[in-house]
Amino acid sequence: MNIVVLISGRGSNLKAIAKAFDEGKIKGKISLVISNREDAPGLKVAQQFGIPSEFHNPSDFASREDYDRHLIDRIEKEKPDLVVLAGYMRILSEEFIKTFEGRLVNIHPSLTPAFKGLHAQRQAVEYGVKFSGCTVHFVTADLDAGPVIVQAVVPLTPEDSEETLSEKIRHYEHRIYPQAIKWISEGRVRQKGRIVVVEGAKYGCLPVNPALEDF
Repeated sequence: MNIVVLISGRGSNLKAIAKAFDEGKIKGKISLVISNREDAPGLKVAQQFGIPSEFHNPSDFASREDYDRHLIDRIEKEKPDLVVLAGYMRILSEEFIKTFEGRLVNIHPSLTPAFKGLHAQRQAVEYGVKFSGCTVHFVTADLDAGPVIVQAVVPLTPEDSEETLSEKIRHYEHRIYPQAIKWISEGRVRQKGRIVVVEGAKYGCLPVNPALEDF
């Protein structure tokens, strides 16, 4: 499995995924990390793991579409099996999504399709839900609502804030994202329309469904 990871921020999910490759839990490599922010701490995470990393400045391009075409050309040079969005905070163009459709995944800090977009944890707290969580999904043109691979559920208490809920959710993000990538690398993930099934996985489980196997 050869993957390219796109980041914008701290790189905590990148670190969890890189660690999984480093420990041999996922066979293959992260061939490249790309950031749209020069000051993204995740670039230092890539450096710590010896992963090639690059900053590509959106301001150098006239439009989002031009920037994404540039990224497509750069990513395709790596011949990735999978393109992984790990805290990548730009809305992707239709051309980018179509180019990598079926091999483009994201993680979102809610039980999608609830609380799409930015500040999903704040949205959950303010709405007063009793459960939230995180979702690994294939990326489609429908923002944060692509076919679901795996979800993790966390309970809320009346005392929870955006920060405390984010920390609860992050604990599971760092487990379900590398697990989903491993399942894909093993050829066990099957998609038919909106339905995604991991062959041989155990379903009907809490707090993660399907159940974690390696993380």
